[in-house]
Amino acid sequence: MTRIVCRQLAPRIGDLPFNRELSAAAIRDAAGADVIVLPELVTSGYMFGSPAEAAAVAVRPDHPLFAEWAAAAGDAVVIGGFCERGDDGLLYNSAAVVDRGGVRAVYRKTHLWDAEKSIFTPGGRPPPVVRTAAGPIGVLICYDLEFPEMTRLLALGGAHLIAAPVNWPLVERPPGERPPETVIAMAAARVNRTFIACCDRAGTERGQEWTLGTAIISPDGRVLAEAGEGARAAADVDLRTARSKALNSRNDVLADRRPDLYSPLLERRAPS
Repeated sequence: MTRIVCRQLAPRIGDLPFNRELSAAAIRDAAGADVIVLPELVTSGYMFGSPAEAAAVAVRPDHPLFAEWAAAAGDAVVIGGFCERGDDGLLYNSAAVVDRGGVRAVYRKTHLWDAEKSIFTPGGRPPPVVRTAAGPIGVLICYDLEFPEMTRLLALGGAHLIAAPVNWPLVERPPGERPPETVIAMAAARVNRTFIACCDRAGTERGQEWTLGTAIISPDGRVLAEAGEGARAAADVDLRTARSKALNSRNDVLADRRPDLYSPLLERRAPS
């Protein structure tokens, strides 16, 4: 069994030293986990007023904080968001995959949300599937989950788990209903027969409230664990069950695809 822990944290905007210790402490607190997921931009906060403010807390993948994550993780794999300064001088909303050996992969958010477009440059490479001690893990960030092409791409790449650091702004919804972002993740897990772990953030930042929507979802689309107003969600799962994409003896969600019919249509956009 693989123990997944999502740590729902409240980073401080623009306070790298505080967030550095907050994230490392959260990893240490998740001792015994095999996979630990942290929120989007956990090292920096989210509600930047300008690119210059973001640049002041941007780090590269060789920053010592990732060595601290690796040391705190022990045998676990950590996936967490950070404000990245690229070698090209541009800023990226990124996620690092870290284990005992250090940074295994960095993914730059492909689909930027709202004011992010005035701060960050969108990533230009597909999301990775990282072969880890826990199993193959794919990485997306927040709004990326709303594009079915992205989750399908990771499923085709062999991901048994999609880890998604997120910052979901609170939106109105009818009483008793799940957040729409969670519903999308549930559907993505079911149609791709893969586990999805979404780690949201907590607190209020510059007037923005967050959904507190942290959830771990099974390949049949069921929510296995939620954080709600708490600090964590945890679930023990068998990631190997995501190897099979069969719905029954006759149907398989990947084998039944008909890309010969609809792939060409994906390149078109209907006239408005």
